[in-house]
Amino acid sequence: MIRLRSRNVRTRLTLWYTSILAGLLILYALGTTIFLFFNLRHELDRGLRRDFELVEERLRLTPENTIDPAGLKAHHEDAEVERWLEVWTISGELLYGSGNRTAGLPEKTTPVEQRKSGYTSDRLVDGTRVRVLTELHAIEGREVLVRLAHSEERLWHEMGEFIGVLLLGLPVALLLAAIGGYSLARRALQPIDRMAHQAEAITAERLKERLPIENPHDELGHLGQVFNSMLERIQSSFEQLKRFTADASHELRTPLTVLRSVGEVGLHNHKDAGHYREVISSMLEEVDRMTRLVESLLTLSRADAGHIQLKQEEIALFDLVQEALNLLTVLAEEKKQTISLDGDRRLRVVADRMVLRQALINLIDNAIKYSPAKGEIAVRVHSREEKWAVVEVEDSGPGIPPEHHERLFERFYRVDKARSREMGGAALGLYTVPWAAAVPSGRVELQPQASHGCIFQLILPQ
Repeated sequence: MIRLRSRNVRTRLTLWYTSILAGLLILYALGTTIFLFFNLRHELDRGLRRDFELVEERLRLTPENTIDPAGLKAHHEDAEVERWLEVWTISGELLYGSGNRTAGLPEKTTPVEQRKSGYTSDRLVDGTRVRVLTELHAIEGREVLVRLAHSEERLWHEMGEFIGVLLLGLPVALLLAAIGGYSLARRALQPIDRMAHQAEAITAERLKERLPIENPHDELGHLGQVFNSMLERIQSSFEQLKRFTADASHELRTPLTVLRSVGEVGLHNHKDAGHYREVISSMLEEVDRMTRLVESLLTLSRADAGHIQLKQEEIALFDLVQEALNLLTVLAEEKKQTISLDGDRRLRVVADRMVLRQALINLIDNAIKYSPAKGEIAVRVHSREEKWAVVEVEDSGPGIPPEHHERLFERFYRVDKARSREMGGAALGLYTVPWAAAVPSGRVELQPQASHGCIFQLILPQ
C-alpha cells in the first residue's frame, strides 16, 4: 500500500478523503450517541419525577406507624413502566418495599446514613439497570426517605440498537464514500492523464503540438495553458537555434569558401610579390570578417549567459554619439552620404560605456547600409518628459514593411536576405541594440516614416 500511495495520486486522494470522512463520521456518531443518551436519560428523569410526585401524594401512615400499601399497590399496578419503591425511616428501618426483595434495590446502596437526595443510576440484585430518585419526605410530621426507581433497560436497549445501526452503517458509508471518491478523483484527474500522454508524445520534431485543455478557466486548464506557453517558448527557442545554426554556418561558409578559392588561385598562378600581396590581403579581409562574426557570436553568448561584466558610469550622451559617428564617417563618405548631428550636449546617462557605444555604432551603421548613395542620415539627441534621454537615428532608405517590425531585432533576422548579404554583415547588429538599451533599463523603438526611411529611437533613463 505504501508503494501504491506513493505512485498513485487517485489512491492518495481517496485515502485522504476517506480518512478525513471517517474521522468526521466517528465524531458525529459519538456526538449523536452522547446527545441521544442524555436526551433519553432526561426523558426518563422527567417520567421518574412525575411518578415520584404521584407516590408522594399516596403515601399514608397506618395507626401502627407503617406505610399504607393500598394506594401504592394500585399505583404500581397502573404504572406504564416497571418500577420499584422503598420507604425508609431516618433510622434505617424499611417501612415499605415493592416487589420481591431479592429483585429489589440493593441495601448496600441505601443512602439513609448519608441522606443523599437526587438522581442516581444503579443495578438491582438481579442485575437490572435502574434510574433511582431519592428524596426526603414528611408524612404527618414524620420524616422518611423515599426511593423510587424506573428501569433503564428500555433506554439501554434503544441505545444498543442505535449503536448497532451506526456500527453497521459507518463501514458501508465509508465504503460507498471511498468508491465515489475514487471515481470522482479519477474523473477529475483524467485531463491530467490526457495532458501527460500528449506531453509524452511531444518531441523536438513535434514541438508544434499542444496539450489538450477542456476548461481553460479552472486550475487544470490554467496548468495546461502554462505548459502550452512553455512549449511555445521552447519551440521559439528551437526555431531560433535552427536559424542561428543555419545562418552562422552560411556566414562562416562564405569567407571560408573565399579563403579557399583565393588560396587555390594564388597557389596555381606563379606571379610576382605584388600579386601574392593582394591575395594575402584578400585572405586577411575574409579572416577579419570571420573574426568579427565569431567575436559577435561570443559576445551574444556571454550576454545570454549573463557572464558579461558591466561597468555602470555617468556618460555624456552627446559626446558618446559623436564618438560613434567619427568611427563611421569613412563608411558614409564612401557612399557620399551626409550625416548631421544635433541635440542637447548636457544630457547625461548612467550605463556601460562600451556596450552603449557599440549599440550606437550598430544603429548608425545600419542607417548607412540601407540609405542610398548621396542619402542623408540625421542623428538627434534630446530629452523626453524630463526623465528620458533619446537618441534618434533617421535614415533615408526604402523603409521596413510592417510585417517585419516585430522580428526586426531578432538574432540573424534579415528583412531582405539577398541585399543584406550583398552589403555584408551577419544580421547581428540590431539584435544587440535592445539588449544594450535594457542594461540601464531603457528600450529601443522603431518609428516608420510615411513615405520612406525609418527612425530608430534609443530611449535611456537620465
